[in-house]
Order: sequence, then C-alpha cells, then structure tokens
Amino acid sequence: MAGTNRNFDRIEEGPAVILVEPQLGENIGMVARAMANFGLIDLRLVAPRDGWPNEKAEATASGAGYVLERVRVFDTLAASLSDLTYVVATTARQRDGFKRVLGPVEACATMRARTDAGQTTGILFGRERFGLDNGEISLADDIVTFPVNPAYASLNIAQAVLLMAYEFLKTRGGEAEALPFAGPDFAPAPREELVGLFDQLEAALDSRGYFRPPERKPAQTKNLRAVLSRPGFSVEEIRLLRGVISSLDRFSPARPRGEGSPQDDPRRQPAKSRDGEASGNG
Repeated sequence: MAGTNRNFDRIEEGPAVILVEPQLGENIGMVARAMANFGLIDLRLVAPRDGWPNEKAEATASGAGYVLERVRVFDTLAASLSDLTYVVATTARQRDGFKRVLGPVEACATMRARTDAGQTTGILFGRERFGLDNGEISLADDIVTFPVNPAYASLNIAQAVLLMAYEFLKTRGGEAEALPFAGPDFAPAPREELVGLFDQLEAALDSRGYFRPPERKPAQTKNLRAVLSRPGFSVEEIRLLRGVISSLDRFSPARPRGEGSPQDDPRRQPAKSRDGEASGNG
C-alpha cells in the first residue's frame, strides 16, 4: 500500500528496537521499514550473523534507509541495554519465572508513560529460528506476548516489530490521568546499574557456595535476575542494595566467649610447651 508523502514531518520517537543475533539482512530491512511506518527510529543489533552494514537490508528497507543509517551494533545484549530504564521482551512461548506478562496494548501504554516522563525504553526481539533464551529474557522488566491463533503463534521479526510499533504510535497524544497528588519521583536506573547489581550479588553468593549443586547455577541465576529486575529499581535503590551486599561481604559474626567463640575453641588455642608456657613465634 503506497502512501509516502515527503510533505509531512517524520515522526521519530519511541522505544529502541533491539534485535538479538538477527540472521537475515532482509529481515533487518523489513524491521526498519516497519519502524519507519510507525515513527520508531532507534534500531540496535546484537551480534548480527552477517555483520553490518548489510546490502540486503538496504534493499528491503524500501525508503526507510534513514533508520538503517542510525543503526548501532553491539557485541553483547547487556551492552545494547545499558542506557535503557525499562525493557520488554517479546515471546510467543510461555516462560517459567517471575516476570509480568503483558499484551502489546498495556506494554506500549507503559512505555509511552515512561517515554513522556523522559525515560529510555526498549523492546527486545529474538532470533528468527528460536527467539530469546531464558537468560536473555531475564534482563528485561516484563514479557510481551501477542493475542494470536494459539495453533500458529509464530510471527516473523518484522511482523512482531510492526505490531508493537503500531500500538506505540496509537498512544501518541494521549493525556495522563489527572491525580490529586503524586508519589516520590524516582527515575528508574539504566540497565548497566542493574547488571552491576546482578554481577556483584552473584559473585558474593558464588564465593559462599550458594549455588549448589553447580549444575543448578544457571537456573538459580536466571531466577535471581528475574526477581531483581521486576520492580524497576531506581539508581538510588540499586546503590543502597549494592552497599548492603558490600557490607555483608565484610561481615563476620562475632560470638561472645563461652558461646562457641573461636577464642574458646580448644582447637584454636596455641600448643603448650613442656614448661607449661604457650609456644609460639615470639
């Protein structure tokens, strides 16, 4: 359906679109076209299989070359999310874990409210063949799934991006509900702050043998990240939690004498010499 009119100003706004390990340049181009249709501009690629730039993407973008010109490429998913404060992960499959599951309308309304408040948001899309794995989904705040035919739920990447971009554009110009008062203004933390908390907590737990048996560690780590990413912590809250973890790292419980303290443990006492004096190094 033709309808390009260069007399209108382009809409350029909205959440970042993050594609994880996209395989086909043609799909990237069609994603850019879907984004341009509905005013999205920030396209990020995580480890694209065929590298970047990609001539096949340019061929299928169909006038959305200005989206491709701004593409940013990242080696890791964590790096691509580092400046974002709210991220939703799209999936067609039910997942185990602690994430809220939203439809596209609710997810886009949430992103619009956050965008209008000056926050940075993103939508995470998986690989053409098998989507996102559970570890990648654990880095998002919420899950988005689509109301589709349950017997044929799979969408290609461009279709999924188009649906989300369309719902986001529909929220444009909406007015927030007027309330008589507001709560504290906490700006959600960028993703890099949250990943730093994950890394610190997991290192502290690992050093204390929390992950037992070892083969359970990936599942336990995924669950920890899911729980900690759900509330949408502010920078101040994350720094508070990291301070708590650092303090516990230095903590060694002191027990009074006579209650099993190291000083009263005969195994910890210095050996006696033959003349009855404690032997030692002087």
